[in-house]
Amino acid sequence: MFAPTRLEPKLLTVLREGYSRDQFVKDLQAGVIVGIVALPLAIAFAIASGVKPEQGLYTAIVAGFLISALSGSRVQIGGPTGAFIVIVYGIVQQYGYDGLAVATILAGLLLILMGLARLGTIIKYIPYPVTVGFTAGIALIIAAGQVRDFLGLEMASVPAEFVEKWVAYAEHLGTVNPYAVGLAVLTIGIIVYWPRVTPRVPGSLVALLVTTLLAQLLHLPVETIGSRFGAVPATLPTPRLPSIDWTTFTSLFSPALTIALLAGIESLLSAVVADGMTGRRHRSNMELVAQGIANVASPLFGGIPATGAIARTATNIKNGGRTPIAGMIHALTLLLILLFFGRWAALIPMATLAGILMVVAYNMSEWHLFVKLFQGPRSDVLVLLSTFLLTVFIDLTVAIQVGVLLAALLFMRRMAEVTQVGYITRTLLAEEEEEEDPNAIRSRYVPDGVEVFEINGPFFFGAADKFKDALNQIEKPPRVLILRMRKVLSLDATGLMALEDVLARTRREGTLLVLSGVHAQPLVVMQRSGFLDRVGEENVFGNIDDALNRAYEVLGLPPRERPPQARPEVRREMEDTPAAASIDPSSAHVS
Repeated sequence: MFAPTRLEPKLLTVLREGYSRDQFVKDLQAGVIVGIVALPLAIAFAIASGVKPEQGLYTAIVAGFLISALSGSRVQIGGPTGAFIVIVYGIVQQYGYDGLAVATILAGLLLILMGLARLGTIIKYIPYPVTVGFTAGIALIIAAGQVRDFLGLEMASVPAEFVEKWVAYAEHLGTVNPYAVGLAVLTIGIIVYWPRVTPRVPGSLVALLVTTLLAQLLHLPVETIGSRFGAVPATLPTPRLPSIDWTTFTSLFSPALTIALLAGIESLLSAVVADGMTGRRHRSNMELVAQGIANVASPLFGGIPATGAIARTATNIKNGGRTPIAGMIHALTLLLILLFFGRWAALIPMATLAGILMVVAYNMSEWHLFVKLFQGPRSDVLVLLSTFLLTVFIDLTVAIQVGVLLAALLFMRRMAEVTQVGYITRTLLAEEEEEEDPNAIRSRYVPDGVEVFEINGPFFFGAADKFKDALNQIEKPPRVLILRMRKVLSLDATGLMALEDVLARTRREGTLLVLSGVHAQPLVVMQRSGFLDRVGEENVFGNIDDALNRAYEVLGLPPRERPPQARPEVRREMEDTPAAASIDPSSAHVS
């Protein structure tokens, strides 16, 4: 069984292989460091999401532990991430925390189903312009949401809508607090330049400690976590089920699907990055199941959605973490910090957290990739801008749905464009004019009463109309119509229906339909649908020469020799589809 489809946590694999004391020491070191790195981020993400600061810690502890223990990756670190801020904030504002809890549990169940249905390898194929578009949009919204605390503006609340945020900021510019601005700028400076001092200690933690000490020692008049949210509990809450009515429950399915897709995409992307750093391979379906279980459990303890965190996973790897034990230690480290130092979190200035999130938003935006995509096809630019603008001005859920739909429609359009249908008896395609093509129709004798068409590319619903239009070029019904399919590697239901229409039309007109160069997948589709029986196995051939000889037989002409470039000794190399040269539908299969 291949690793990506195996539903077994990597922790079991590690324990089966043997776990050494030396590796435990490395995992312990990495887990403690990642736990310290996660502390300010968990608090900042929770506050930016519209919930209490301790709820970010609950998420990192409960979901972080479960993700590592059950993960399909050896080094995945899970917890709250910036990608969820926009969707979580919107749900909390509209439905309250219980609504968010229900949506998160639903998302967890969807993730488990995705993993069990083996969708882990598919979900990674969300189009790149879509992911860049909504990620950049989320980054911009995160940055916009931190302006109040960054500038220390005296505002009772911040509007949820992007434009209204800036209008409100402009109205309160006269209340800028220079001390808050100073702490926020100092925070950014420390995060950016501290790695030059030592990369072993996270800059975000240093910034948090330094700015908190400055604010307390100098008695700076800045807002803190305590002044806004009150004391931070120093214990995990008792688990409880959220209460919500059925009407609200049904309206939460769409946000839950968005949470599930975001969690799936980000966790699998994180696992892929980790694979590149460690040389290992993750189990994508098991990863989805782990994310699902973690998201079902997190809200029971007052947490928010969680997923794999790329930056924290990379930090884990760089500090020696190589097994899921490191991620579990990271969660236990946060638990100990909560139990013994949680009350001190109330002293952290809000400006400090705003500075940390500004850096997170900048790194998350990947603006260089955003700009680079403008050099690609216009259709990709359309998807990118649509997803970005919808994320910023409308809603993340709508943005992802529209982005994926647009990308799918444009993909189908591209596939239809590259699928050529040629009337090659009288007008040759460019490919047929090349000297090196031994199967070119121009090197064959095509008698009067025989017409040859060729389909070049996937024959799916996007190309079916093009095929029908091409057939309408025939002015007089021929005795034999040869349809070359040597370059058709896939056939869908609409393409098959187009063939059925052609077969019905040829029978009405007294024309024999002959197929040439049928590949395995189209052959299986034809056989299963009964089309092969209707057209007649004696009229389906693996190469154009046998198809033409069938036409000669119908016209009462003697069979002709193959042209010199298709002589028998090289026939296996020259035929349209060697596998289809001798057709036995009962043995046809897809490997």
